[in-house]
Amino acid sequence: MKVNKSLLRKSHFLGTKIRNLRKRNNLTIEDLSTRCVRLNPEAAPSVSYLSMIERGKRVPAVEMLAVIAQVFQKELDWFLDGEAEEQDLVLPKQTKGGLNGMPLEPGFLFSGDILQIAIPELLSQTGTSGRQFAQLLIRAHQEHHQNHFPELERAAEEVGLKRLPLSVEELLAIVQQLGLSIHWFDEAPRELIDELGVRSNNIQTSFFVPPQSLHLHRILQQWPTRLKYELAVHIGHAVLHNKDGVKSSMAVGGAHDDVFADSSSMAPQDILHAWRDFESSFFAGALLCPKQPFRQLLERRGYEIASHLQAEVSASVAMRRMTAVSPYPHWHYFDAYSPGKLKAVYRGNGIPLPWGNMRQVQDPCQHWAVFRMFEVKESGSAAQLSLLDVQGQPRIYCCESTKVKDLAGNDHVLCAGIDLNPALAAQGLDADALAQEMKARCISYGGAATVPQSIQTTLKRVANILNINWVSRSMNKPAQLICARGGSCPRSPSCYQCPGSSS
Repeated sequence: MKVNKSLLRKSHFLGTKIRNLRKRNNLTIEDLSTRCVRLNPEAAPSVSYLSMIERGKRVPAVEMLAVIAQVFQKELDWFLDGEAEEQDLVLPKQTKGGLNGMPLEPGFLFSGDILQIAIPELLSQTGTSGRQFAQLLIRAHQEHHQNHFPELERAAEEVGLKRLPLSVEELLAIVQQLGLSIHWFDEAPRELIDELGVRSNNIQTSFFVPPQSLHLHRILQQWPTRLKYELAVHIGHAVLHNKDGVKSSMAVGGAHDDVFADSSSMAPQDILHAWRDFESSFFAGALLCPKQPFRQLLERRGYEIASHLQAEVSASVAMRRMTAVSPYPHWHYFDAYSPGKLKAVYRGNGIPLPWGNMRQVQDPCQHWAVFRMFEVKESGSAAQLSLLDVQGQPRIYCCESTKVKDLAGNDHVLCAGIDLNPALAAQGLDADALAQEMKARCISYGGAATVPQSIQTTLKRVANILNINWVSRSMNKPAQLICARGGSCPRSPSCYQCPGSSS
């Protein structure tokens, strides 16, 4: 390919523009090269060549620059106007996680000594177990860090050597190298009633008995992706915690994983064991879906849920890992076992919870995608665009949900989604105005409305930059107004004033 002379003359700011665009969209040089290869393998630049372009050491051919322009949804002339890019966008500060910070005054009431006394009393009065409270603390920590734990990633990569996919046989070989012995057991499912009064089948699938005995339920032999996940979790316990796995039993079903432990009070070790379980679970995801290879797979597949088939892991593992490996940080993930029962939650984008893990609300919003999927009889996935007020301002969310069965036979719905406002702002667009326009349109049409063509064009452009296919697909259906509680329903009339509305 020959370098166009016009391009050579106008390339003074070219490298800086490409670098600024890449960083604004949270892409590494490797990410950008992968996306270019996906669009045009022949014209795409290598990682090393991209680096030289950004440093002004090389000038790309017109064909190569056209591929880069396509990634960022820019016109070719934008790169060649001979002018320096305007000052970098100053993006509004985004809420981290699902907990809004607030000043706690007077400060002395929140001292360690006072909290040590008050927290157990609070848990006792609300019927919250120490394990549940520990999981809430850990989730807040996870969301604050937006699912980035590089030490755990490195530990998993050292064990798995960044192999993708890992087979059951390869995981069993790692188990053997760690000196663990495997024992298979049989146990019938147990029907349990959880804290919300919902019945479900539950099976204890594995547990570890020190110093080296790993016990696995035979049913896992019929569910290879679940077997791989449980082996990976126990490998994590062995590697990270020196086989101190007394509490590392695992269960499948609608009840909490610690239901067999029968813990109903705050014990000193609750937080420690809950943290170790979280570390081992995160390690398992990183072992089965190592960051760089899995990120490249998702880039090639446009972040489709079906990518889990190529990675040979469950949809749940793949969707949770999306939130950790994606260059875009504003994700959420839900695992719902019934309308009102969220078993797993991650909110790196601060999306308000429609339900909690511990208590059913009386006025749930019926339009959340994760709960609407329970009404769908066939399997498969569905995308939804939603408008939700956060701190008094509407935000545009998009998600993909899929209905699956666990090995105990229980239906549950997995949902991975993103907050689109930061992505719109990163392109210099007025995200608040777009959200307000969409909210007003939805209200005028009774709560759901088709997306106007002008907004579709904008959102599809952002979807192409994010490289998330289901964002564009979500606009095939009306956008939905949703709320965190029915008492703040933005629809007119309210869902809770309509005859036959669900509760």
